[in-house]
Amino acid sequence: MLRMYRDTLSLLGPALPVLSFLGRLPTAMCQLGSVLLVAETSGSLATAGLAGGALAAGQTVAGPLLGRLADRRGQRGPVLAASLANAVAVAALVLAAVADAPTALLVPPALLAGATVPQIGPLARTRSVALARRAGADDRTVGAVLSFEGTLDEVSFVLGPALVGLAAALAHPGAALLGASLLLAVCGTAFALHPTARAAAPATGASTTLTGAAERTRLPASAYALRVTMVLQGAMFGASQAGITALTAGLGAPAQAGLVYAAMGVMSAAVGLSLAALPARIGLTLRWRAATAGLVLLSLPLLAVDSLVGLYAVVTVLGAAYAPHLITVFALTERTVPAGRLAEAMAFLTSGVVGGQALALALSGRLAEQHGAPAAFAVAVGAAAGCAALSWTVRTARPGKPRGALTPDGAAPSGSAARG
Repeated sequence: MLRMYRDTLSLLGPALPVLSFLGRLPTAMCQLGSVLLVAETSGSLATAGLAGGALAAGQTVAGPLLGRLADRRGQRGPVLAASLANAVAVAALVLAAVADAPTALLVPPALLAGATVPQIGPLARTRSVALARRAGADDRTVGAVLSFEGTLDEVSFVLGPALVGLAAALAHPGAALLGASLLLAVCGTAFALHPTARAAAPATGASTTLTGAAERTRLPASAYALRVTMVLQGAMFGASQAGITALTAGLGAPAQAGLVYAAMGVMSAAVGLSLAALPARIGLTLRWRAATAGLVLLSLPLLAVDSLVGLYAVVTVLGAAYAPHLITVFALTERTVPAGRLAEAMAFLTSGVVGGQALALALSGRLAEQHGAPAAFAVAVGAAAGCAALSWTVRTARPGKPRGALTPDGAAPSGSAARG
């Protein structure tokens, strides 16, 4: 495993992982930060919910469009423009909230802040995979690259809310968001201009015809099923967040909610890193089914938990199934879609998580208010069951297809086509 990650770092270089991590950290800060900011300045949780919902809606809708633009034009221009626009939009949201602007003037900058998220996480995956394929790396090394990228995501989504909470406690939520906008302007720009952006540049010359054909090619049903499973994964996140918040509040320890969620993220990141140690004979389809079975089995105890210690234990163990599922779905997508549509596909997956989380949080939050934390947790269990059903019913392509299809065991086809 250590050798695989040494190979990964040698492929990516020292600067790219740092820039991509710092560039995606502001995105992890803005969702919670916007809700805390508007709640404090307006005194209304409903208004805060509208602002947070607008931000999530903007990211869900616009994320795949930016990914498609990156596939067609390269990452440099779209990421640079989105990073600067997002920094301005977040700063505008902070100014509007601090100025006690009415709701009608808070929603547009929140929507714009979501729509201009530069999708550094999905595009970093696309760029890293392109670097690995260009170097002739085998599928196991590509899997290690995706595990590494997944771990960076997990750490950012643990550290981001923690930074927001710390800033809110020591100063003001607006300080966290202004810091996030500055960080994104600097690191998003650096990520866009990094020389590795050339690795994900669109094909030129005769290969342009192939890229255009890839855009016109109808994706297999499995590609859409993978997007649905990410929506369900997001629903698990949202429902778990609502249930954790409701239960900790009911136990008189609301401040523990963020720490419980962080414990889950730390476990998820640790297990995600360990995936590189899996033997190559374990195909991606088997990994997908095992991960979704884990989601179901490990989420069921949520329905019975009624103490803070029990909540920590159950949620932390549940985190062990999250990263394997997320990383495997990204890996399956990398093998399923044409190379010319990879950035768009990766952005669809990330947007699916965001959209599913926002919808489930709204639904399960209301259920938790009316029926208690178990009702919210039941939504999470239902979403896990949906993931498992998809993993066992979706059929993959047969061997002999070009890269962009899957073999029955989920491994990439052999030969030059598998290299892309």
